[in-house]
Amino acid sequence: MNAEQVIKRPLYLTEKGSRLRENDNKYTFEVDLDANKLQIKAAVETLFKVTVRDVRTLIMRGHMKRMGKGYGKLQNWKKAIVTLPEGETIDFFEGV
Repeated sequence: MNAEQVIKRPLYLTEKGSRLRENDNKYTFEVDLDANKLQIKAAVETLFKVTVRDVRTLIMRGHMKRMGKGYGKLQNWKKAIVTLPEGETIDFFEGV
């Protein structure tokens, strides 16, 4: 699995994500459900040219959603919270 397949998209439009980015130098990404922490660390380091100190992952369970007369379940997805050392930033998030 290459780096583009591991990281699907950055998550930066939430209050928690912006607070983590500003106060703790942590960045959030939606990643592939089968990716492990070592693959996520390598993908972030190669794509953004930064050093990763820590990776935390969690599986976000899909919500129940109304679809016509019945209900359906949205897909589960995986979120990764990546911690960078002091002084390093990902420029992708600047100006957002």
